Amino acid sequence: MHIIDSKKIAEFSKIYRLNLINSVTGYKPANLIGTKSRGGISNLAIFSSVVHLGSKPPLIGIVTRPNTVPRDTYKNIIDNKSYTINHISKVMVERAHYTSAKFGDDESEFDFCNFEEEYIVDFDAPFVKESQIKIGMKLVEEKNIETNNTILIIGEVQKIIIDEKFIDEEGSLDYHNLSSVCISGLDTYYETNKISKYPYARKDDLPF
Repeated sequence: MHIIDSKKIAEFSKIYRLNLINSVTGYKPANLIGTKSRGGISNLAIFSSVVHLGSKPPLIGIVTRPNTVPRDTYKNIIDNKSYTINHISKVMVERAHYTSAKFGDDESEFDFCNFEEEYIVDFDAPFVKESQIKIGMKLVEEKNIETNNTILIIGEVQKIIIDEKFIDEEGSLDYHNLSSVCISGLDTYYETNKISKYPYARKDDLPF
């Protein structure tokens, strides 16, 4: 067993350390965050830091990097309070990856990366039309993480757009038949396969 301690981690090159720490926690969800600027320019950015925070109220968090350089997604969310979370499917992976390129604040990743904007009534932010699972979000809070100057964006779910055939009778999503992908690190994408589903765990019902 190879042990890598904190001293060794600190000595790694920037890229090696970045790749190691970004992938060591395992697979992460792959999503495109859709926003719009005050000037009406749509923005689309790939994120792997989307996390469930609670179901009542339904809260989802996104961790953004420090604002040491312009961050269009963060600025648009703060300015307009609404944004979308769109699952990335297998056929979208390459185009989704390149939304992380540096575009000007007057340029839309929707256009450059060949994604179609979709809008629904009473919601201002753009969805990705071809995404199989789309979530409309409202900003409710932001938390500064002082240790590394990242920011936790906390939003409440306002809309969920999904074909009903992908939701089972208990409300769980059928990812076996969805084509959503996940990310390891910053640049490696994976498909998922269902292993099994178990009942609610109770000590008295241990099967072993």
